[in-house]
Amino acid sequence: MIQTVIFDLGGVIVPLDFPTLYGRISQRCGVPVEEIPKRIAATRLVPLLETGRMSGEEFTERISADLGLVATPEEFQFLWNSLFPPYTFIDEDLLAKIKKRHRLLLLSNTNALHFERIVENYPLLGQFDEYVLSYKVGAMKPSPEIYEAAIACAGCRAEECFFTDDIADYVEGARRAGIDAVQFQSQVQIVEELRARGVLE
Repeated sequence: MIQTVIFDLGGVIVPLDFPTLYGRISQRCGVPVEEIPKRIAATRLVPLLETGRMSGEEFTERISADLGLVATPEEFQFLWNSLFPPYTFIDEDLLAKIKKRHRLLLLSNTNALHFERIVENYPLLGQFDEYVLSYKVGAMKPSPEIYEAAIACAGCRAEECFFTDDIADYVEGARRAGIDAVQFQSQVQIVEELRARGVLE
């Protein structure tokens, strides 16, 4: 029987709008928009940020220097958070229904620059009992360590946890840890999955 329901954040709770993110950065630094993701990836700084091995301040300075971006820390954070549009894929009512009888966790590869603003902008995240975040844990999905942290936080056996993520590799990582996991497609699909497991009526 499922005791804890675990959601991914980006691409499940909150959409990811990469075109807007890259477009706004491009406008500020003059680098062609199609080059922005390549340039960011080439720095190899994002994994350091998302595992807590680099501070937001250092990341801001180094990524700005690499892109030739002149911006205050506040301006950079606005640009960096252009990734998240002002709507969600999951309704707060659904989370509230789950929480009535089950523990509710968020499991995300994220960073402080994103998450601090996300919590402010999406009140429905207040429904979660705990956040299991890569930059706090020091490991990213699909590393076993982050799933182990989620299971420990759930306070039940791995097989008593249900997890959904939009990325297939992260779903497989959860399954390897013994968690009941499915790839996210829509809220309607997840409601049906939860009903099949007795989480929802």
